[in-house]
Amino acid sequence: MAGANCSLSLFKFKETSSSLHSSSLTLRFPTPRKTLNSTHKTKTIRSKKHDFRRNSSNAGKNRDEIEAVVTQKRLKDDKEKSRSQASGFKSFGTQRKEKKGFLYDLKDSQADSGNLQDATFLNAVVKVYCTHTAPDYSLPWQKQRQFTSTGSAFMIGDGKLLTNAHCVEHNTQVKVKRRGDDTKFVAKVLARGVECDIALLSVENEEFWKGAEPLRFGRLPCLQDSVTVVGYPLGGDTISVTKGVVSRIEVTSYAHGASDLLGIQIDAAVNPGNSGGPAFNDHGECIGVAFQVLRSDDAENIGYVIPTTVVSHFLNDYEKNGSYTGFPSLGVLLQKLENPALRECLKVQSNEGVLVRRIEPTSDAHNVLKEGDVIVSFDGINVGSEGTVPFRSTERIAFRYLISEK
Repeated sequence: MAGANCSLSLFKFKETSSSLHSSSLTLRFPTPRKTLNSTHKTKTIRSKKHDFRRNSSNAGKNRDEIEAVVTQKRLKDDKEKSRSQASGFKSFGTQRKEKKGFLYDLKDSQADSGNLQDATFLNAVVKVYCTHTAPDYSLPWQKQRQFTSTGSAFMIGDGKLLTNAHCVEHNTQVKVKRRGDDTKFVAKVLARGVECDIALLSVENEEFWKGAEPLRFGRLPCLQDSVTVVGYPLGGDTISVTKGVVSRIEVTSYAHGASDLLGIQIDAAVNPGNSGGPAFNDHGECIGVAFQVLRSDDAENIGYVIPTTVVSHFLNDYEKNGSYTGFPSLGVLLQKLENPALRECLKVQSNEGVLVRRIEPTSDAHNVLKEGDVIVSFDGINVGSEGTVPFRSTERIAFRYLISEK
């Protein structure tokens, strides 16, 4: 049932201490004898002053020693203060110090065996370097100036890599580089699925595949499942790991191919360069391919992943036919039957069916459907008046999902 797909775009805070000084009081006594204590005290003070002046030759040394002790104490206090401030950086469990605006670890962090960054399957994620030459559609005999871009890809076995179709669109040269390596290897594009935004690459150089382990595909995740996106986005040259959860699973508009296929919405950061990189679950299984993000002033952290069901459809199509042939489509325009008056007019029971408004000229549905028909079930699955069908447990999904799975 191949046909034309619907063109949809991605909508994209003084205390006055009255301390009595001896100089402020004048005491008078009738006889000098009674001033003995006071005079003795004064003499004692004077003798101390006299002794201090007498030993003035050693005063310089004492003063230097005192100043040295004070300076040492200040340095020690400043050091302890800086340590207490540095202890605020505890994201990696080690102390850090500042140097030219950067933070350095004072200790070598010990990698945890369960740490995703040290997992061996991350070595299957590679960086893609592509040179593009886009055509000039107004002047087809001319070509626009070349430009380069980078993306991500990952190994799936049998000498093949998987990435996004838009990463290698209009390519003139494609190269890939493994994690921790400085050698780029030439890659060949075997197939491109514009609808599903998936491309299949191969590398003939055997040096590239030494010690390589392909990724394992996992099942379709559930809502709130943890997801980790791995790739080579902007902001650096090395591999990047971001984490989040599955926010939504539904039929999504694919911006590159203007088609509607099953998609996984996640809140993990997806940036330019992440395209083509895998998304993992907690078991290290690949649950999809990162491919697009919704950028809007009213939206945050909305990224999308191509699920393994779409990926497997693409791979099975290539293995069966030797090339990519596409996803099926009814090629019809459908209308929801939520209006009670419309349902009554069509004599349709409540919450049942969708109305066929138009059939595309190239659609094979011409032999089965006609305008005004109501589709009430598909493969024995009842279609609701909103155009949805049961998906998993209490979830529902758009009716188009059943067609794309054929």
